[in-house]
Amino acid sequence: MNVGIFILLAALILFGVLAFRQISALILAPLVSIFVIVGYRLPVLENLKNQFMPAASSYITKYFLIFFIGALFGAVYQFTGAAESIARFLSKMSGDKFVVPLVMCITGILTFGGVSGFVVFFVIYPIALQMFRKANITRMLIPAAISSGCWTWSMTAPGSPSIQNVIAMTSLGTPSTAALVPSIVATIGEFLMIFLWLEWRARKFTKRGRLFNDKSLKYQLTDEEIKENGSDDLPHPLIAFLPIVTILVSFNLIKLPVETSVLIGTVLAAVLMFRKVSSIEGWVNVFNKGAADSGVAILNTAIVVGFGGVVKNTQGFSDLIEGLKNWNVSPMLFVAITVAVCAGACGSASGGMGVAFDALTSTFVKMGINLQYVHRIGAIAAGTLDTLPHQGAQITLLGICKLTHKEAYYDIAITQILIPFLTLGIFIPLANMGL
Repeated sequence: MNVGIFILLAALILFGVLAFRQISALILAPLVSIFVIVGYRLPVLENLKNQFMPAASSYITKYFLIFFIGALFGAVYQFTGAAESIARFLSKMSGDKFVVPLVMCITGILTFGGVSGFVVFFVIYPIALQMFRKANITRMLIPAAISSGCWTWSMTAPGSPSIQNVIAMTSLGTPSTAALVPSIVATIGEFLMIFLWLEWRARKFTKRGRLFNDKSLKYQLTDEEIKENGSDDLPHPLIAFLPIVTILVSFNLIKLPVETSVLIGTVLAAVLMFRKVSSIEGWVNVFNKGAADSGVAILNTAIVVGFGGVVKNTQGFSDLIEGLKNWNVSPMLFVAITVAVCAGACGSASGGMGVAFDALTSTFVKMGINLQYVHRIGAIAAGTLDTLPHQGAQITLLGICKLTHKEAYYDIAITQILIPFLTLGIFIPLANMGL
């Protein structure tokens, strides 16, 4: 094996192993970046300043507003009870069945409606915890239920205001609904596969006696943490859904920028549900919470993208991309493989897409691939190997849920690595048919 590629592979394994040991991404990313730099016998400080930091800061510069406004929207939905109103409405519609996939659905609705996938964790976790407690289902499935709601179909579906969809639009000049027909079919297939997996796993755990109060888990919750804080004074579900619909209409039909669309939804939500927060001071606290959440979320992600900035400037990465170019595979499969590899190297779907499109868009054009297909394949493929254990957002979510990689990662990997690859197996043949 090429020595340079071996160093990158070793770095990813090191990143994954240390992430399993629950070391913060803020420590891991620079640490493993130094490992790569030393492996290539390059100046450490110079490369941290000129490769690591510019990549991280560039990501923040490009996407901070999306994170920030999405976090404000999420805070409004959390503290007005709008998210819980949607949860109760869907629970009633399902007869309080299918709790685990239902959490996935609620998360997906919120993220598809404009809540940033990086901050929706803070909104949905308290709701998911109570739903799992009432249904007496193991907590080990909460991270997979939440993250599969925000990192799969709601992230890659046509019309989604997700960062991944926006990156593809900006890089390729394609519409938010690129490759509409095969995208819809693939999205439905992905949704159903995840839904069935989560429900099957919930029933399997229950039959084995793994229930909510599981003393074998490393971290046990206190009585205060599992205390129900729900209120009956919630917004009507129609009111809760209206800002979400407004965002989707503004983004997809009126064609406003995603930041403007989500801001409109946030203002509308605050106006419609103003009385659900007791005072002006209370609203200040709501927005302060959203702002703080956005900072944590984007920093965790950007710092891992910084690692990707170091990786993409190594000879090993260049050799890897050149090697992939020489593979005798179909053009669309080539797009899927290269974007997935870049996302894995960066530990970020959005970071990996940015790297892949910057490096390979001209190659995709020369290969004669319809850029609308590149858009959707890239969005789906970016949500595969980005879910290796070193993903910053995943580490954040596990910390919120008080679970370890060992306890919860298996179902995350199935729903967010295996099933998205299977989704590509649906999309690419349809695209090859010209749909």
